[in-house]
Amino acid sequence: MRTLLSLLFILISTHLSANSISAFTSDGCSVFPDGTPTQKELWLSCCTAHDYAYWKGGTYDDRLNADRELEKCVANVGEAKIAKLMLAGVRVGGSPYFPTSFRWGYGWPYPRFYEPLSPTELAQITRLEKLAEGPPVLNK
Repeated sequence: MRTLLSLLFILISTHLSANSISAFTSDGCSVFPDGTPTQKELWLSCCTAHDYAYWKGGTYDDRLNADRELEKCVANVGEAKIAKLMLAGVRVGGSPYFPTSFRWGYGWPYPRFYEPLSPTELAQITRLEKLAEGPPVLNK
């Protein structure tokens, strides 16, 4: 009986921890420069806000919107060609199916594919936002 209870506890603990999001982290523009040689962080805030959306994850449409916001933000700092290049890169490299540190939904344990955030998951995100005094903001 003790073994059965221990096994049940382990299974419940594993399931609960698998549904927990880690604290938000950003690596800037991942494997892309954060700006130009003369303005080294020109679009870094765009990438940080994009990382925030990727950290949270969600549906395919959520990801598409996040990628379009990145493109728009980088274009708004005067780099329309770079914005299109970055959009192509995140569309190819940001898939939730790759076990990378910059995949869609990277705040959640892998694998987490496209799925809406549940009320419980949204509550976790809200708690972390309050600790961080809000989500990152795009420069528009």
